[in-house]
Amino acid sequence: MAGARVGLSRAKPNKLLDHARQSRYGTLMGIIEAIILGAIQGITEFLPVSSSGHLVLLQKIFGISEPVLLFDTMVHVGTLAAVFVVLWKDIWGILRRIIQPVTGFLILATIPTVIVALILKDQIEAAFESGGFLGFAFLFTALVLLTAEFLARRAGKTKSSGAMGWVDALVIGLCQAAAIIPGVSRSGMTLSGALSRKLERGYAARFSFLLSIPAILGALALQVKDIAGGETAGGIGAAPIIAGTVTAAVVGFFAIKFMLKIVRERSLRGFAVYVAILGVLVLVDQQVSHVFF
Repeated sequence: MAGARVGLSRAKPNKLLDHARQSRYGTLMGIIEAIILGAIQGITEFLPVSSSGHLVLLQKIFGISEPVLLFDTMVHVGTLAAVFVVLWKDIWGILRRIIQPVTGFLILATIPTVIVALILKDQIEAAFESGGFLGFAFLFTALVLLTAEFLARRAGKTKSSGAMGWVDALVIGLCQAAAIIPGVSRSGMTLSGALSRKLERGYAARFSFLLSIPAILGALALQVKDIAGGETAGGIGAAPIIAGTVTAAVVGFFAIKFMLKIVRERSLRGFAVYVAILGVLVLVDQQVSHVFF
């Protein structure tokens, strides 16, 4: 799951950023890399392609470590800000009347991920380190997206937001819990769970993005705890951190708007094809060429 998974592993120094800071043009390179990382976070957090999977893949391809904790925390703040801006009407409606069905649905759908994260914390960290399941995880995401689209197309009449029930929320929550593995997309799983339960496509997308709020907040809580325990910015200046945060927010804003339109009007099959190709390429490298893995 995009936001919560990142917070589970201890952040390590970024070798490229360290090298950049030692070079003559260190500040400029640091800002450029921060913008790139912020953009990747903003895009992959909300598209059903797995932000964690892309993070692990980029680490392997470029030989870099996970961004230092403060930077990682701030780009998640950026994506969280994007959710609040795009879905402010939905969020305001919840805040005005906390005790209502959608609040309970969001809580119920979050519980399975919390349980899985607490039980499998060490295994998840190991999966981030090795990337050993990455190829299969991408293929699994593709299969789930295709299956969900198939079921949604055969569903006939869909359910509106008012017809959503506790079973629907639990199914979506279980799907999100599966996305604790890097390479399995949080948004892809929650969208697939909602579509398989015959929820109207527009509402399925909005609920999926609303569900990202507790996920990202959970990751931020873990990261803030580590920062309070002594983790720092790792030498990254204020400018790269601000650049990465703003980029993640802006790109995340457009990614959410894009996905809301795509889910309402089109199919998720294109994303399934993309992650399937990515999964095959990763498996070929893991099993045959060993260039990055």
